[in-house]
Amino acid sequence: MRLKDKVAIITGATKGIGLACAQEFAGEGAKVVLVGRTDSLGEAAAQEIRVAGGKALFVHCDVSQKTEVDALVKATVDHFGQIDVVVNNAGVNHSANFFDTTEEDWDWVISVDLKGTFLVSQAAARVMVDQGRGGAIVNVSSVMAQLALADQIPYCAAKGGVNQLTKAMGLALIKHGIRVNAVAPGPVMTELMERVVHSPEKHAVLMDRLPIGYIASCQEIARVILYMASDDAAYFVGQTVYPDGGRSIQGFPRHMEK
Repeated sequence: MRLKDKVAIITGATKGIGLACAQEFAGEGAKVVLVGRTDSLGEAAAQEIRVAGGKALFVHCDVSQKTEVDALVKATVDHFGQIDVVVNNAGVNHSANFFDTTEEDWDWVISVDLKGTFLVSQAAARVMVDQGRGGAIVNVSSVMAQLALADQIPYCAAKGGVNQLTKAMGLALIKHGIRVNAVAPGPVMTELMERVVHSPEKHAVLMDRLPIGYIASCQEIARVILYMASDDAAYFVGQTVYPDGGRSIQGFPRHMEK
């Protein structure tokens, strides 16, 4: 088991990629702390892992609030005694015309996606340093960190920031044996994506821009995150890997190449 007896904090773990991470990590022997803001979903997910024989705790936390992040880290140490891995998966998005994007929209996305990644990482890394045996932090970015969409201004900016934060944190923490890397998925079959591809027209447009020809499952991305959190990725420092099915290297829609 690649994460046997390691304690992993996973934010945004009540559904989607975060939930898949919690399940995959638990299957590899980790004690998982599921973090989210929907208590009913979080408690149910943690209980499901425990019933399957794993060890899991749900902690309610808004990662954009330092007091709540500090409470999350304390609750983790109080319950499991240590912190070895952090997966910064919590994220939000907002789509709007550039001129219709408000300051509140900007602040909301940046505070969760970028500031939250910083706050959780900093608080958890302090514990890792005190423990003296290193650790791993994996930030969940997006292919939109290097591509862009005109109606997702705050999200693109936040994820671009996550990539740069990953590099800077990687340099700052490697001397303590803490590896920081990022995973930047392309299209993933989350609840939001299910609604998007319900339209045959939108599905066709997406497939025209996705060389691999299918949308990744949450479990598929979670396994990449698991790899980056494990000792198998020991030589990765400050890197962003792109499990995106070729989305980021496709210069033109597929039909234009025929």
